[in-house]
Amino acid sequence: MKTLTGLDYTSVRFPEGYGREPFESLEFITRAQDLVLYGDVSTGKTHMATALVAAAYRQGIQARFFTTSALVMMLRRAKDEDRLDKELGSLAKNQLLAIDELGYLPIDTEGARLLFMK
Repeated sequence: MKTLTGLDYTSVRFPEGYGREPFESLEFITRAQDLVLYGDVSTGKTHMATALVAAAYRQGIQARFFTTSALVMMLRRAKDEDRLDKELGSLAKNQLLAIDELGYLPIDTEGARLLFMK
């Protein structure tokens, strides 16, 4: 299981006024803020995302990790089985949803609607 302990922050750049402490304390979750990790391939984004989900879980915060393709497939299956509202309700119980690999693979129109619906 990935953790934030020992994470190499040498290539990580935080926005001005934001740094390692609020990131590791999960402050962004209690403030209901979005956090976007972006960068080149193999720079540790997935490690950071899974470590954040694990840290949240250890603090009693509902959290889930998905690849974009897995989440779209899950939502598509739920829609096909007429249980989309139930699946969305289950996802909404989480205070943190980490969605990895967004933009790596193309998503068709239906998948985009499912992923970005309100």
